[in-house]
Amino acid sequence: MRKFIALTAGLAMTASLLAGCSSSEPAETTAAETTAAEAAETEAEESEAAEGESTEAAEGEAASGEGLKVALCVTGAVNDMGWCQSAYEGLKLVEQDLGCEVAYTENVAAADMVAAFTDYAANGYDVVIGHGFQFGDPALEVGELYPDTKFICIEAEAASDNVASYVMKCEETGYLEGMLAASMSKTGKLGFIGPVQGASLIKIMNGYEDGAKEVNPDIEVQTAWTGSFTDTALAKEAATAMIENGVDVLGHCANECGTGALNAAEEAGIYATGDSYDQYELAPNAILTSAIYNVPELIKTAVTDIQEGNFEGTVKQLGMAEGIVELAPYHDMESVIPDDVKALIEEKAEQIKSGEFVVPCDTTARN
Repeated sequence: MRKFIALTAGLAMTASLLAGCSSSEPAETTAAETTAAEAAETEAEESEAAEGESTEAAEGEAASGEGLKVALCVTGAVNDMGWCQSAYEGLKLVEQDLGCEVAYTENVAAADMVAAFTDYAANGYDVVIGHGFQFGDPALEVGELYPDTKFICIEAEAASDNVASYVMKCEETGYLEGMLAASMSKTGKLGFIGPVQGASLIKIMNGYEDGAKEVNPDIEVQTAWTGSFTDTALAKEAATAMIENGVDVLGHCANECGTGALNAAEEAGIYATGDSYDQYELAPNAILTSAIYNVPELIKTAVTDIQEGNFEGTVKQLGMAEGIVELAPYHDMESVIPDDVKALIEEKAEQIKSGEFVVPCDTTARN
């Protein structure tokens, strides 16, 4: 049974944007003029040769990552210890390992995504990355206007000649977290909070519920969508309502907003699971584990594909088997979680990695 706690909110995010010739044959040519003409021709040839060498050098730089300009757009802050920070770390990775010139814009609202992409493409960026499913349509729109720019969208379903999407199988870790939450619950009531409804987030919420019901078919999962990626107060309000209604383990996939839910769990003395990043430090007395999305490696993979000439305008799926999603260590909860529960989670994780068990990817909202 799933209970839905209604919560309405508008997006409250502020965008921070970057920011032929003609000639006539002379009637007579003197020796001096001929010498000058020959000198000019030689100079032109040398200049052309130098230009060719410069172009070849530039192409060599691009092939090795040097000279590639890569920009990142995220919906929240790049220090959120979650979804957006993981992408920012990926941007720094391509700067460090691949020698790219990088830039980023944080807190990009949905209404400003096209403008942000256009600004980067117009300013000569070779690769523009949108971190979140919401960037899919803007990438397709701007991509038509700037065919020489490659657009990468994470968790979107957009694809064209110069647009590719990289989708992580986040439902896999969602399923494991649901199993863990159900195993640790005493009340038989779990809570799960999301930000703005979208397929890439719905699949996590549904995976969490499916995993919980594998452990306890009768468990109740209360859910809420805050309508915001950044408003921590909204998530805390929803979490508090759930706790008052008997929930004793909380999960989320709410980006920065989800920090509010973790704070509520810590204050109430109940358990929680983190998302996108090892969020243990945000609520060390509450967090059992976190779903880690190895976005830095994903971004590096995407940019490497481009610099090596292997770009494909497709939708790529990557999960636990590829090392892109995984569970964080239990940290201080290692001694709190029973050994048989840890063994249960480990066994299921190995089944997912091997392909023996396939987590359903259900992107249909259940409330």
